[in-house]
Amino acid sequence: MTNSDLFESNMYKEVIKQYDEVTEFINLDSNIRERLKLPQRALTVTFPFRRDEYDEVETVVGYRVQHVLSMGPTKGGIRYASNVNLGEVTALAILMSWKSAIVGLPYGGAKGGVAIDPTPLSRPEKQRVTRRYTAELLPLIGVDKDIPGPDLGTDEQTMAWIMDTYSNFVGSPKPGIVTGKPASLGGSITRREATGRGAVAIANAALDKLNMKYQESTVVIQGFGNVGRYAALDSYERGAKVIAVNDLGGATYNENGLNIPELFKHIAKNKSVSNFDGGENFQDDILEMQCDILIPAAIGGVINSSNAENIQAKIIVEGANSPTTLNADKKLRDNGVILIPDILANAGGVTASYFEWVQNTQNYLWKEKELHERLIDVLTSAFEEVWVISEKNNTDLRTAALIKGIKKVAAAKLTRGLFP
Repeated sequence: MTNSDLFESNMYKEVIKQYDEVTEFINLDSNIRERLKLPQRALTVTFPFRRDEYDEVETVVGYRVQHVLSMGPTKGGIRYASNVNLGEVTALAILMSWKSAIVGLPYGGAKGGVAIDPTPLSRPEKQRVTRRYTAELLPLIGVDKDIPGPDLGTDEQTMAWIMDTYSNFVGSPKPGIVTGKPASLGGSITRREATGRGAVAIANAALDKLNMKYQESTVVIQGFGNVGRYAALDSYERGAKVIAVNDLGGATYNENGLNIPELFKHIAKNKSVSNFDGGENFQDDILEMQCDILIPAAIGGVINSSNAENIQAKIIVEGANSPTTLNADKKLRDNGVILIPDILANAGGVTASYFEWVQNTQNYLWKEKELHERLIDVLTSAFEEVWVISEKNNTDLRTAALIKGIKKVAAAKLTRGLFP
C-alpha cells in the first residue's frame, strides 16, 4: 500500500491526475512534488448519535483534513452527506489550497465532512451532531489554526452551533472560529451572495477579452441554490438576458430573458423554478442550450464525455465544484469553448470568508459597498493574472490557474524548509 492509497476516491484520483500533469509541465522540484499530494494532517473521528424517536445509538464518522500549514491557518468548509469519505475530503482540501493561493489569501486548504444524510434530521438532531463533531475537532481548529465554513448540507445555523460549542470550551466568544455564520454573530453581510456575484464578475472580465459586453450576452444557469440565484440576479442587474435556469423541480426558459426578481417571488411560493409565469417549462438539458455564458452551479460531473460535444456556450464559468470532468474538459477546449475553472470562478466564497475572518479577528466592520468592491477587485485581479499565465504558456485557463496556485504553495513550503 502506498501513502496515497489511504485517500482512495475518484475525486482524489482526478485531483492528483491534474496535479501530476501541471507539476510535470512546470518541472516542479521533486523535493516538494510528492509532499503536496498528501495532506499534512487528516483526522478521522467517530461519535455516538441518538435520533429523536429511537433508542438505538448510531456511530457517526467524521473527517477534518488540513492539506498544507505553511501559508497561515487552514480554511475550508464542512459538508454533511451520507457518502462523504476521507478521499473526497482530502481532494477538496487540496483544491482549497490552490484556490486560496490563486486569489492571494493567506490560507492553506482544509475540508471537513460528516457521513450522515442531513435531509431527515430534525433541528435538534442536526444540532447534536454538529456540537459533538465540533468537540471532536477541538485539537485541530482555532481562530489562527483552522477556520471551518459551510458547505454541502450545512448552513449559517450550523456555523453558529460550531462557534457556540468552541466558544464554550475555550471560555470566551470566538466569532472568528468560523465563517459563513449569521450576521447577528459577526457574519459577513455579503457572504451568501459572494460566490454567485464573484462568478459573474469573472465572466464579465472574460467577455472583455472577447470584446463582448455582458449586458448584451445570454446566460444559462444550471442549479438555483445560493450560487445560481445570485449569479442570475447579478446578470439580470447588469442587463444580460438570463434565458434559462433549472433546479431539482424542473427548468424555465424565456428567449427574451427571465425576470429574475419575479422568479424569486415565484420560488418563495412554489419552491421551484418550474411553472413560472414569465417563462416556459423546458424538458431538455439546459446545459446544451445555445448561449454566451453557461454557469453550472449545482453538483459535480454534469458536463462529461457524454454531453461535452453538445455544449454550445462560448464561455463556461464553473460556479459549482468540479462540474466538468477531465475528459469533457479536453473536448471543450478542442471545440474552442473558454472554461473558467472552479478554483478561480467560485473563489468569491472563500474571499468573502476571508473578509469576515479579518473583521472578526480585528473587531472591525466594513460596509457592504466596500466589501463588494474589495471582492470584485480580488477576483478580477486574479483572473487577469491567470489569463496572462495562460497566454504566456499557451495553456487553457484551468492549467494556468493550477500553475499559479501550485507554484505559490510550493514556494511557501520550500522557503520554510524542513523541521527538524
